[in-house]
Amino acid sequence: MATQILTFGCRLNAFESEVIRGHAAAAGLDDAVIVNTCAVTKEAERQARQAIRRARRDHPQARLIVTGCAAQIDPARYAAMPEVDLVLGNDEKLQRESYEPSHARVAVGDIMALKETAAHLVDGFEGRARAFIEVQQGCDHRCTFCIIPYGRGNSRSVPVGEIVRQAERLVAAGYRELVLTGVDITGFGGDLPGRPDLGQLCRRLLALVPDLTRLRLSSLDPIEIDDTLWRLIGEEPRLMPHLHFSVQAGDDLILKRMKRRHLRADALAACRRARELRPNIALGADMIAGFPTEDQAMFARTLAFIEEAGLDYLHVFPFSARPDTPAARMPQLPGHVVKERAAKLRAAGAATTARAIASRIGTIAQVLVEKDGFGHSEHYAPVRFSGAAAIGGIASVRITDSARDTLVGVIA
Repeated sequence: MATQILTFGCRLNAFESEVIRGHAAAAGLDDAVIVNTCAVTKEAERQARQAIRRARRDHPQARLIVTGCAAQIDPARYAAMPEVDLVLGNDEKLQRESYEPSHARVAVGDIMALKETAAHLVDGFEGRARAFIEVQQGCDHRCTFCIIPYGRGNSRSVPVGEIVRQAERLVAAGYRELVLTGVDITGFGGDLPGRPDLGQLCRRLLALVPDLTRLRLSSLDPIEIDDTLWRLIGEEPRLMPHLHFSVQAGDDLILKRMKRRHLRADALAACRRARELRPNIALGADMIAGFPTEDQAMFARTLAFIEEAGLDYLHVFPFSARPDTPAARMPQLPGHVVKERAAKLRAAGAATTARAIASRIGTIAQVLVEKDGFGHSEHYAPVRFSGAAAIGGIASVRITDSARDTLVGVIA
């Protein structure tokens, strides 16, 4: 059996799974299952543990390795699972020697002691038409609900030259769209000589890799977008018209209790500025439902924010108390209230997505073809289409209809 990698969670994990794939192959690791976990919610951890048990049932003789944020934060819990042969930390998983023969059962170091992030070159992403580039690791902020800094450490940036080299390598391999990813990408550059910001990185990438067709950004903190990046949003057609903001709530007191860096007005201003610079841009946001102490009036302000900001879609997370975070020690809402509020946010998100999708009917979308008859537009809207188009290429699709949250069209 060839080594299998099961990836949970964020795009950064997806990038790191390709690094792991290369290291495992170089180390001659065969007949193994590697589970790259996520710890952002209790549900993410539950799914990972379920996958570990299933992998052992399906591959009783395989070497089963668990890594990722959940393993970094609580290695003992995963080492105690009888199915698991080895637990690796988030730094150790990116080192080739971790996959060479060893009698170790746990190899998890102090993630907070790391001061820099090594560049890791990958040649491609198995089964994916777009490629991810890690530009940054960790986070210097301590939102009261978030456990991830304890899985990723403090903010560390990849040098600009190494990012450009990775982009050149992926574009040469045929990738038309690259996504910059990290834990807190608007925190990029603060630890590098000269303190380049995210906008300067994007400008240099686009200038130095002229064959890069599409550049996309992962989640942004709305208050930390630098002036250079704002100019690129307005002026650079290769930077995709699609921004996803880490908003989390639309009520100022809840935002303060979350220890976010922005207030409601800041997030609204970011949405307004994006639309002024690029009127057809697609805007999305993360929202947490049922944060501790949230009353009905606070929730109503978050619900109203969706319409006021003109969001095109939402990613909704029911509040999940993570042990050892300040939010876990705050007065919790009843589970049924959290569930009800999450359902209301999702319904509001579905309505705004339906409107956004309908507004694209009659336009020509530039679709990155991910499989036969399917891909995502420049606005990251899912598109189903008829007509021949090469996988990995970009097709002009005339949008004729919509079906739920998906555009429908034909090759133009």
